[in-house]
Amino acid sequence: MIGNALVAGIDSATRWCQVVIRDAATGERLRAGAAPHPDGTEVHPSAWWEALGQAVAAAGGLEDVAAVSIAGQQHGMVCLDDEGAVVRPALLWNDTRSARAAADLVAELGGPAAWADAVGTVPVAALTVAKLRWLAGNEPARARATAAVCLPHDWLTWKLGGGRDIRMLTTDRSDASGTGYYSPAADAYRPDLVQLALGRQPLLPKVLGPAETARILEPSAGFAPADSPRIRLGAAELNPLLVAAGSGDNAAAALGLGAGPGDVVVSIGTSGTVFACYDAPTADPTGAVAGFADATGGHLPLVCTLNAARVLDAAAALLGVSLGELSRLALSAPAGADGLTLIPYLEGERTPNRPDATGTLHGLRLTNSTPAHLARAYIEGMLCGLADGLDALSAVGVPVERILLVGGAARSEAVRTIAPAVLGRPVLVPRAGDYVADGAAKQAAWALNGSAAPPAWDVCQAEKAEAEPVPWLRERYHGLRDA
Repeated sequence: MIGNALVAGIDSATRWCQVVIRDAATGERLRAGAAPHPDGTEVHPSAWWEALGQAVAAAGGLEDVAAVSIAGQQHGMVCLDDEGAVVRPALLWNDTRSARAAADLVAELGGPAAWADAVGTVPVAALTVAKLRWLAGNEPARARATAAVCLPHDWLTWKLGGGRDIRMLTTDRSDASGTGYYSPAADAYRPDLVQLALGRQPLLPKVLGPAETARILEPSAGFAPADSPRIRLGAAELNPLLVAAGSGDNAAAALGLGAGPGDVVVSIGTSGTVFACYDAPTADPTGAVAGFADATGGHLPLVCTLNAARVLDAAAALLGVSLGELSRLALSAPAGADGLTLIPYLEGERTPNRPDATGTLHGLRLTNSTPAHLARAYIEGMLCGLADGLDALSAVGVPVERILLVGGAARSEAVRTIAPAVLGRPVLVPRAGDYVADGAAKQAAWALNGSAAPPAWDVCQAEKAEAEPVPWLRERYHGLRDA
């Protein structure tokens, strides 16, 4: 039993670290804190640890917390030497320099279908396996110095437990499934694919089950490594702190939202993701759908786009307006922006796999050369990219019964209004929340309780948004996208 115990959920995302403290039994949110991460596509992991310390302090500390779980941005490559020191700054998921390496790996194994059969996912630049190949080809000395490879949430979980012995590294199914060398269907690593990528076999983290415990930290004076700020641990220094397995960010979001079979989550954050809870592994040879695992022991087929909320940031910067004014402008223009169409590949693209693509604006005329039309075109273009993800899930047999629209951009009135028209069906918009951190907190409570299933917290309230579908808009988009 977990009584009145408190649990902490940590979301170590691309741009920030968030900590949420909840009641383990009821899910009641008690307090929270956040701190920023540095910008860029490669970051030294010490920045994550520093931000975690700041976010924990802002949340009132962990001294009264009984269990904690960390969810992290997926795919990032963290290389450690024999002593546990970081070999080089971590390459993040949005670092596309490994695109050529991904293409080479796909060809060397025998094509996309061979990879889909092996691990459920076809490598693109984002996946860790492609980054390992890039490391071997471009920084051979650092590749030789790499004794262990882990992911952002793996490193933070390990660091929380002392961060000394690399043999103590752990991960979970959901994050491991995003590496490109772990098979969710077989629940096992593919060492041959690591060898193919890096040319050698580094140590890989132990894969834990959803409710397993990574470490139990004794409530002494807290943990204070020589090169890091102190984070005090333990319930009033009377009880140990349980550290749960953790997960990838999208798997944690699904858990935090309480998503189940038939639910599809469309998340518009730094990246755009479209993912579903599913009871069977998927293997899409087109590469559009990544066959990931979820945080409950099931599967999480997922489509990812590189261009999401930052498309709106770019539009607001271009027009010199706030995001709120961008929303108002977009809603003042007609559907389809009178022929103005944006293909929103402002940072290349992952789905479809076009890492070197650029954004293009089509159909510009005197009549639609207004801020309102441009605002509308940017939002519609971003949503069309996400709608392609919905189509890809349906193509591999994933049922779509409900759509949950979340992420920072879901707070935009224009996005909420236009999304059901572009996606072609109603959407549910949960109340703005920290769903990744909430999912991590739920996992911490699950590990603490030792039950067969995660706690059924009723913390997600949603509003329904409906609009008349506009299939002609997507037809126009597809024609221009594939030209």
